[in-house]
Formats: sequence, structure tokens, C-alpha cells
Amino acid sequence: MLKQKISDVEEISQLISQHNVLGIASLKKVRAAQLQAFKKNLAGQVYMRVLKNTMMRRAIETCKDKPGLKKIEDHLIGSNVYLFTDLNPFKLALVLEKGKVKTTAKSGDTAAFDVIIPAGNTGQPPGPIISQLNSVNLPTRIESGSVWISKDTLVVSKGETIDERLASVLSKLGIKPVESGLAMNVAYDEGLIIGQDQLRIDLDETTKNIGAAFADAFALSLSIEYPTPETTPAMLQLAHQEAYALSMNAAIPTKETIIDLIRKANMEMLSLSTRLPSLDEKATSTEKPKQD
Repeated sequence: MLKQKISDVEEISQLISQHNVLGIASLKKVRAAQLQAFKKNLAGQVYMRVLKNTMMRRAIETCKDKPGLKKIEDHLIGSNVYLFTDLNPFKLALVLEKGKVKTTAKSGDTAAFDVIIPAGNTGQPPGPIISQLNSVNLPTRIESGSVWISKDTLVVSKGETIDERLASVLSKLGIKPVESGLAMNVAYDEGLIIGQDQLRIDLDETTKNIGAAFADAFALSLSIEYPTPETTPAMLQLAHQEAYALSMNAAIPTKETIIDLIRKANMEMLSLSTRLPSLDEKATSTEKPKQD
């Protein structure tokens, strides 16, 4: 038994040493089938193993070549699955997040999103269901032999605790307000300890911020005339436009402007020719009549 434990600790130590990233995910509310699916989907990229925290502590003690690894011991709480990988920890956290599924709620669960019960037919016949719905502030009416909810109603907000009465009602209505799956609590990445809040990335917001930063950098590069692979084509285009405008204004012929200069001269000539008759008439009218 002791030899087996020693062998297991040595195996875990080797896994830690062989991979850049060590992730810890909570097994709370994770179904066995889900865990197996994750292991299958991430095979070849992530090695997942459920371990006792005491065994992980012993393995960490032996990994002297991993700077700062001992700090992760503060997160060895509860039932966990350990992930050994060379994947970027942020990418790994996103993969795990996408694998979550919605499940029915039990008393004490936390709502994963705002739960709004829509108005409409519940499909339930009149009876005890009416008082149950009313107990969670759902307005009801009886119509065509069924219990109807009169209007859309928010029954619990994201992050709030679901009590026993509400859990029962939501279950009867077929609403699943709880997310179940693996969630990264912390990751160790080559000396860095990355917490859960840091691992959660809003892709839409991040993409928006990166786009705005790129636009600002692009505008700055153009304004100070600092060439980069991204701005050089635009800078050349602006320089060409300015040179073209200068050539036209100064009437300097080039192979790019000669046609437009001739066209401009022709238009000015036509404009002048249309004014000549009026100029002649004006000149005639201003001439003094000869004296006899």
C-alpha cells in the first residue's frame, strides 16, 4: 500500500514536470459522464486525473524545478480534478466553459443567469400548482382548463440562491437554471498562479478592446508618420494623394496628372469663353458716345 502511494506520487511529480500548465477544476456538480466526455474530447491535449489533495501536496513538494508551484497549495480545497497540459491556460478555461450544460436546480443552488418565466400556458391543470406558482410571485389565471402565467416574471437573478420552493416550481416548468460542468479554479503556468477571475475572459469584450486599441495605434502611426507593415500602404496612399493635389494646384505636369491638367485647362477655357460675350457687351456699354 505504501509502495503504491510512493509510486503514485512519483507519477504525479513526473506529470507536473513534463507539462507547462497545471490546472485545478472543481468536481462540484460534475457528472461522471461529463467528466468522461471531457477526457475523451481533450485526449492528446490534456491529461485529466482525479486525485486526493494530500497526494498532490506530496507531489508538489518533490517538484523543486517548478518555481512558485508551492503557492498553488492554497487552492487544494474540496474535490478536484487535475489537468496536466501544455495548452494556454486561458484557452483551456474557455474549452471547459463551453462544455457546461444546464441542469435542474436543487435547494441552495446558484442561478447561472437571470430566470424569467414567460407568460403562457403551463400545461398544468388547476390544483396545488396555483398556490405553488403564487408562492414564488408568479401571477396566474385559469384558461381552457389549464393554469396560465399572466405575464413575464423575473423569479431569480444571476448569482442568487435558489430556495426549495422555487427549485420545485422550476422543475415542474421544465426550466434548468443551473450550469453543470468543469470550471477552472486556478492554473499554474511556468511560475505564474492565475486565479479564476483572471481566467474568465469575455471574448466579445476582449475582441472589441483589441479592435479599438488597433484603431488607435493605426491612427497614431499615421499622424506621426511612423511606418509599420500595417500602415505603410495607407501612408503611401496619403502621400500620393497629397503629391497629386500639389501637382494639380501648381500646374506641374507629370504622367499621372497631365491628363487631368489638360482637362482642367479645357474646363477653364470653356468657362472663360462663355463669359466673353457678356464681357464684350459690358465693354461696349461703357464706351462713351463720339461727339459730332
